[in-house]
Amino acid sequence: MVLDSDLAALYGVPTHRLNEAVKRNADRFPEDFAFVLTTQELSRLISQFAISKAGRGGRRKAARVFTEHGAIMAANTLNSARAVQMSVYVVRAFVRAREVLASHAELARELAALRQSVATLDADTRRQFDQVYEAILGLMNPATKRQ
Repeated sequence: MVLDSDLAALYGVPTHRLNEAVKRNADRFPEDFAFVLTTQELSRLISQFAISKAGRGGRRKAARVFTEHGAIMAANTLNSARAVQMSVYVVRAFVRAREVLASHAELARELAALRQSVATLDADTRRQFDQVYEAILGLMNPATKRQ
């Protein structure tokens, strides 16, 4: 997900111009494409990312957030040369991200199958395999726990 200010900078337009385009084309931005942060969510951003408060040169309206589909739709809605160029880049980036995630999922499936096939090994070899298995899972995703 991307904040409107970050997406506007990426597309080389002012944030208010991006948000105007979204408002004019509201039917292209259902809630799963873009949404406005709640007051509570915005206050968390202000404290976590040092976004200045309204009245101190900061935002006067809540930030809009875009999903990958919303970011692409915004590029198509803006129709500037930079936005078109970036929409191609964004599509390629999301495709690559999905490929990486899919490869991790496939590797995890293959590891699980391998683990099942070594169930008949002696206890010492099994313990060594479990250590290697845990190490690989740790490299794939440090938060992954053994099941």
